[in-house]
Amino acid sequence: MAKPLFLYALCGSQRKASTNRRLLEALRDNAPVGVSIEICELIGDLPIFNPDREGENTPAIVKEFAAKIRACDGIIVACPEYAHGLPGGLKNALDWLVSRDEVPFKPVMIAHASHRGDFALEQLTEVLKTMSLHLVDEALLRVSLLGKPEDIQTVVLAGNVESGLLVSALVKFCAAINRAAT
Repeated sequence: MAKPLFLYALCGSQRKASTNRRLLEALRDNAPVGVSIEICELIGDLPIFNPDREGENTPAIVKEFAAKIRACDGIIVACPEYAHGLPGGLKNALDWLVSRDEVPFKPVMIAHASHRGDFALEQLTEVLKTMSLHLVDEALLRVSLLGKPEDIQTVVLAGNVESGLLVSALVKFCAAINRAAT
């Protein structure tokens, strides 16, 4: 890695037993030297987006969230599919960032913990592109954890760590970040 990188991870599921969160935790715990990943804990506490609450009326928690986005070198988004769409909390978090200056051209990696969920992934891609975020397609990570018992999820994640899949996706993402910075 050319320089230490800070990645901020957004989990679309707020469930404690979320497979997408487990995938983000595995990425965090196996990040290459010089790469730190923080998983956002604010999404579930953000108020419902309202344009009247932007600018000088922006809630403190939204400012805290936006500051993390500004400080990071790249964003990792892990997103389940709810009723063929994006989870409301994640969409709400993204809505708070739409008119702000933290996100344009910020690199984004998508991680997905399911063999299905293409509707949500298509919607997520469209939203992120509309927000002028830079999707790093070569870093897309898809690991099938959905529907598996916790012990099997652990085995699947360990296998993907051992095979280098998780680290490879992060290395591709970090390389794209470093290329964009030069």
